[in-house]
Amino acid sequence: MAHHKSAQKRIRQTAVKRLRNRYKHSTMRTAIKKLRNTHNKSEAASMLPKVFSLIDRVAKHNIIHKNKASNLKSKLTLMVNKLA
Repeated sequence: MAHHKSAQKRIRQTAVKRLRNRYKHSTMRTAIKKLRNTHNKSEAASMLPKVFSLIDRVAKHNIIHKNKASNLKSKLTLMVNKLA
């Protein structure tokens, strides 16, 4: 265990940030899974901007890399466009 006050504070801050990042990442993954399981094109098209927003927010906070975010958005757009 850390003995310095600053190290103890850093441990507390890291724990809070880790939980927050896990929540955001998990929420994003769940939204993506819901979109991928949708087979109705109009429903998927209405979900797409919300999922994009989640992905962008997670990338902005450096929870995922910006290129991964771009890649996800591209793949999801292709998937929605292929729906009949």
